[in-house]
Amino acid sequence: METILSFEDVSYSYMDGSSTVTILDKANYDFEKGKIYAIVGASGSGKTTTIVLAGGLDKPKAGKVSFKGTDINQIGLNKYRRNDISIVFQAYNLIYYMNAYENVANAIEIPNIKVPNKKEYCLNILQKLGLTKDQCFRDIRKLSGGQQQRIAIARAMAKDVDLILADEPTGNLDEKNSREILKIFIDLAHNDEKCVIIVTHSPSLAAKCDVQLKISNGQIIEV
Repeated sequence: METILSFEDVSYSYMDGSSTVTILDKANYDFEKGKIYAIVGASGSGKTTTIVLAGGLDKPKAGKVSFKGTDINQIGLNKYRRNDISIVFQAYNLIYYMNAYENVANAIEIPNIKVPNKKEYCLNILQKLGLTKDQCFRDIRKLSGGQQQRIAIARAMAKDVDLILADEPTGNLDEKNSREILKIFIDLAHNDEKCVIIVTHSPSLAAKCDVQLKISNGQIIEV
């Protein structure tokens, strides 16, 4: 499998009052295309920090995060986030004055992705994820949590990037919707050769992923 994302001697810590809390300490790990990874562990263990660093939303104190062999700082963090990755948040982070179609269309306008027929392209993705054509143009505030999370995933899929990060993507969903959302991520990894990294508190969902990881003693280790 092709390595797409690497943590190379990555260290990360923060101050809690007068104390230093170390999350990562010269951690190393390679993430590969075609696999879905679940980062598990207790709150405060470093799961979200790992996603934040992988997404270029913060910088390590030492070491580097590399995408396809290049330090993401050399790529440029804004360019990396815009062109190379997609992030799905627990809170969906949708634009609520736009409908589902407009949200997905907006996601490909920012990195200036060219497609022959933008409307058809976006609607195909949304309908592939189970939304009807009517729901694609409905006020998204009137859609269910599961449907809104599907829109967030559609935004990620529309960019057609190789790396998808998801922080608690099923945290606000019931068990049925959680299973359906996880299946979408698994299909993206196995069928579309994406690298998908999710944070989850659910042992049952994590068990369905290819690799389970946790942060222990400052290291990223397989469970």
